[in-house]
Amino acid sequence: MSSTTRRPSMGDVAARAGVSYQTVSRVLNEPAIVRPDTRDRVLAAITELGYTRNRAARALKTSRSSLIGVLTDGSSLFGPAETTTAVETAAREAGYAVMLTSMPPETADAQEIGAALIGSGADGILVIAAHDGMAPAVAAVSGSVPVVAISAQSPHEAGVDVVGIDQAHGAREIVEHLRRTGARSAVHLAGPEGWFDARARRTGFEEALERQAMDGEVVRSADWTPRSGYELTTRLLRSSRPEAIFAANDMMAIGVIRALHEHGLRIPEDVAVVGFDNTLGAEFLIPPLTTVSQPFAEVGRVALGHLLGLMGEADGEGACPSPLLPRLVVRRSTRPERTH
Repeated sequence: MSSTTRRPSMGDVAARAGVSYQTVSRVLNEPAIVRPDTRDRVLAAITELGYTRNRAARALKTSRSSLIGVLTDGSSLFGPAETTTAVETAAREAGYAVMLTSMPPETADAQEIGAALIGSGADGILVIAAHDGMAPAVAAVSGSVPVVAISAQSPHEAGVDVVGIDQAHGAREIVEHLRRTGARSAVHLAGPEGWFDARARRTGFEEALERQAMDGEVVRSADWTPRSGYELTTRLLRSSRPEAIFAANDMMAIGVIRALHEHGLRIPEDVAVVGFDNTLGAEFLIPPLTTVSQPFAEVGRVALGHLLGLMGEADGEGACPSPLLPRLVVRRSTRPERTH
């Protein structure tokens, strides 16, 4: 005779922990009001039994699915990928499942994708809006459920709050650092114009040049790749040798470093190099790369927290959080700052 394994219930957890069904419910939904020793017993029983919530049953009972929709363009680039991971982690920690939906740039029917995501029963939606191509996605999901966009720029959609990282601040930090090293000019290899991060970094670069009374030049790139950084640097070196090159991301900076080495130029003695993102391995380049570290984990938590507020799951909606500040990480690809 075959037998089936029954899924552990809240009643099983209550019996194992020696508490009531209501106490188990409180531990799951309002743990702060349960005495620590009782809470620990219940959590231990949950672990021992392998209990998980039945989200479908909870949705019928509370009219909430405990499901957060996350809409991305499916990009594997460092920034969007790290942001997506941060959001998924924050959602799980808050007790929410995540329905991840991708809208690649070549997809034309944003309305259909948005309708499918809303139809999944998600209580709220986070859109990782890295570029102009995600604006239709934001429009497609706005108005039906609470929506928060994670972006360096407002998508100008009514009812959609934006949480992001201050990219322009990071660019200003770079220029100010270069000025303190004695640089009088810098070239910025800008990212693709359609990307919000690229536009914000370019704006910050240009603002800081004016403030620091430095000369500068912006060279646009079609993409974020090392090849782009390599080819743009090779082209620059045909006419002049920059004092410093600020690449719009670390991938482009890798190409910059390769081109400079091929031309026999020392880094940073001949040309200083700065990237952006502090990608894994940036400290192992030769020389280790000066770059900007972004608080991806924090922006994931802040965006989710704001969305939960809009959903009524946290204390009040509150004002939209201010952009988070990135941090300059100085390594040996730039000259030491002068002390006087």
